Amino acid sequence: MTATNLPAGDPASSPDQPPAPQKTSLAKVAAASSIGTTIEWYDFFIYGTAAALVFPTLFFPDQNPATATLSSFATFAVAFFARPVGAAVFGHFGDRIGRKRTLVWTLMIMGVATVFIGLLPGYDTGAFGAFENGIGILAPTLLVACRFFQGFAVGGEWAGATLLTAEYAPKGKRGLMGMWPQLGVAFAFFLSSGTFLLFSLIAGDGADINSPFMQYGWRIPFLLSAVLVLIGLWIRISVEETPVFKQDRARAATETAPRTLPFADAIRFQWKEILIAGGALTSLFSLFYMGTSFLTNYATKNLEHPRPFVLGMGMLAALIFGAAIAVSAIYSDRIGRKKVIGTSVALAVIWTLFVFPILDTGSPIAFALVLFVTLIIFGIAYGPAGALLPELFQARYRYTGAGLGYNLAGILGGALPPLAAAAMVADGNTLGVGIMLSLLSVMSMLCVWRMTESSKNDMDADAEITAGRVLAAEVP
Repeated sequence: MTATNLPAGDPASSPDQPPAPQKTSLAKVAAASSIGTTIEWYDFFIYGTAAALVFPTLFFPDQNPATATLSSFATFAVAFFARPVGAAVFGHFGDRIGRKRTLVWTLMIMGVATVFIGLLPGYDTGAFGAFENGIGILAPTLLVACRFFQGFAVGGEWAGATLLTAEYAPKGKRGLMGMWPQLGVAFAFFLSSGTFLLFSLIAGDGADINSPFMQYGWRIPFLLSAVLVLIGLWIRISVEETPVFKQDRARAATETAPRTLPFADAIRFQWKEILIAGGALTSLFSLFYMGTSFLTNYATKNLEHPRPFVLGMGMLAALIFGAAIAVSAIYSDRIGRKKVIGTSVALAVIWTLFVFPILDTGSPIAFALVLFVTLIIFGIAYGPAGALLPELFQARYRYTGAGLGYNLAGILGGALPPLAAAAMVADGNTLGVGIMLSLLSVMSMLCVWRMTESSKNDMDADAEITAGRVLAAEVP
């Protein structure tokens, strides 16, 4: 699929009139996309860190440690199944009422859900003096509900943030602009690891249920989310709607035939792109979630590395990860998205087979090496992804299509592998984890091979009006 070459326009004008002057600077667009995704993913990652360090003890106290860890990561996985729902719902509104307004809602929903987790009593423990004996089975039930809404919000967040940058980007600079929402993930990983490190040092490093960290220290990062959300809302509200969306609305105003649902059109016209994109990015998701939340748990519980060391290495890894994102995103403008992502996937096929043999040496240096290399390989693919997915889809259902492809990869690579890995590690089968990750990367390699290069695609409002109906434009 590709776009027809049409000028961007203002919604108040006809499609044949020249575009209105752009009032929003590229710097403000970059800040809005990056800060928004930083806040959203900060909320998402502190849950992953807590799922590794806290939730098995507080919400599943009657289970043995291995089963409690598996249950905790099962709640983590709930969000990945909620993400396609969020992608479809927010994609619909993002394609109908605008990228900007939809992104404001995703931010608010994520913030409310995250703060509520910080206030939630445990199974048999209270929260800030309330419900001293806990709330029983209601605790993990509410935790799962909050996790669902986190995933629901993130499902609509990423596609909107990348569209914001890609639809504002100058020709030949979409990789550069698309790296800003991607960098938000690295910033968020740094902040989540840093806040947990800070409050674990303040409240102590005890893993006992009565320790200050387990009683209240872990809750503070969740409650701080409220402040970050207010900052993010202030920045996002100041950004104008994208020129491409304005033009698409101007086109819609001239059409006589009613438009169908964006979700239906995305599935009807570009189901292949959704499947190929989801498969191609599966490897990168499996690397990231295994390299963050799962390795945090494995390093502290199985390898018995000190929690401050693991969190500190997470902060350093986030910086390295961010550098890999920036370099690969910029370089993809030169040689194309397909080659850069293909390089990452090829490296992942080999590297994942060596991850656990290196980890199981028990050396702190070995843990740091695995963490750094895993996130570098992931970053190589993640940088260009911010431009790749918007480039694959037509403007009128771009939010929906990009969100569905991205979140399909989240299910295949981010939800299922950590669950399977937790079960295999509990049985002592770490080799099986490496083989699973390698096979996922092989699948991604096949999808990358089938993918067409997208960096030269025109992203202007790109529907063709044929016989009174709007149809997607095909390319050979």
